[in-house]
Amino acid sequence: MSSNSGKTHGDDAAQLAEQEALVIVSLTEQGSLTLTLNRPARFNALSQAMLNALQTALDQIDERVRVVVIAANGPAFCAGHDLVEMRSHADDEDWQRGLFQQCSRVMQTLVCLPQPVIARVQGVAAAAGCQLVATCDLAVAADHAQFGVSGINLGLFCSTPSVALSRNLSRKRAFQLLMSGDFISAQTAVDWGLLNDCVPAEALDAAIEQWCDTICGKSSVAVSTGKRLFYEQLERPLAQAYELASDAMACNMMAEDVVEGIDAFFEKRPPGWKHR
Repeated sequence: MSSNSGKTHGDDAAQLAEQEALVIVSLTEQGSLTLTLNRPARFNALSQAMLNALQTALDQIDERVRVVVIAANGPAFCAGHDLVEMRSHADDEDWQRGLFQQCSRVMQTLVCLPQPVIARVQGVAAAAGCQLVATCDLAVAADHAQFGVSGINLGLFCSTPSVALSRNLSRKRAFQLLMSGDFISAQTAVDWGLLNDCVPAEALDAAIEQWCDTICGKSSVAVSTGKRLFYEQLERPLAQAYELASDAMACNMMAEDVVEGIDAFFEKRPPGWKHR
């Protein structure tokens, strides 16, 4: 029993080390957390192991974190799901369903985090990689990056990416991407609403840093309240959306940061937030 237990512990440790290598975690003193996809040889494809590593990192986020950046190593941001892994389970519907449910959980976790999430896109984002960009609250890309959901070219409609895309782009633009399988440029992605901005590759880090500085300079109470309300009201009818928004503002007004912010405004000085 002792020998078996040691073997299990060793296997778990090896698996944890592998997961940590797939996603590199870096936290600054300011509170900017960067999760870097680190499978460049496979274009950061979202294998089961990669999704597990990303979910683990997201689940460990605490109050020290003010903003989350999703980045990637290598020439591609994310090529989508791992087609080799998927093909090896082609006849196993339960495995396939589990994979897409696992990916959907990661995407929903990103939306439910109280911290804003920024995609730092240094290369191509395809299929579930494009879904990942669309799921992030903000997205900035290098101007040579490309975006597409090309599953339909393989006989597979990108159903799960369609959820995020249809909530970012107009219906016709989203459907165009999903049905054509074509890739669009970073500038087109900005025009269509998938990206906030695209910049020369050498300016990408500075652009991300500027966003992080902006968010970290705000009251964390206002930021977390705003993100939660933003997504809650989106899918509601107009009257319900305003009811949610009114309640959120009333509750937010009770925060001491609001008192400080209003006083600072009238006194013409920078606010000294209680919650940073």
